[in-house]
Amino acid sequence: MTHTQETHVTTGATVWLTGLPSAGKTTIALELAGRLRAEGHRVEVLDGDEIREFISAGLGFSREDRHTNVQRIGYLAELLARNGVKALVPVVAPYTDSREAVRKRHEENGTPYLEVHVATPVEVCSVRDVKGLYAKQAAGELKGLTGVDDPYEPPADAALTLRTQSQTPQESAHAVYTLLGGRGLV
Repeated sequence: MTHTQETHVTTGATVWLTGLPSAGKTTIALELAGRLRAEGHRVEVLDGDEIREFISAGLGFSREDRHTNVQRIGYLAELLARNGVKALVPVVAPYTDSREAVRKRHEENGTPYLEVHVATPVEVCSVRDVKGLYAKQAAGELKGLTGVDDPYEPPADAALTLRTQSQTPQESAHAVYTLLGGRGLV
């Protein structure tokens, strides 16, 4: 390499956006992904619904199956992040132990991991009801809805907490971008 050539090293990282269904996780991830891509970052959004369709097909919503699903997503995220990709992960991941196992995998490999709690109250999520899950649960057609009749364990030590009921998706994405900047990841 000559002295006039520059190298551009892209630092990968996983940004795990956890929160209730319809909290705004995917909307924030897509908004942030657009900004990062516009700046030349390599970005993948590992959407929970897509992962369930293609990688975790056949898993149900028992605690064990949810844990398995989160571990699969965590493995993919860490693999991407270790190779210079910003992995944005909008996934409910309701259990602390599942998220901690993902964090530990990242730490063991020296891969940056940021947990963001999209802390939208269940009352707001049920009004948004993007996928109609809250309506189905209320009608008795669905059991095991996270935050209603199945537990959600909020992070005790999230790197960032977003209150989407009082900010726009753009403001939330900007807050995550600022967090990445503060960690030297953008």
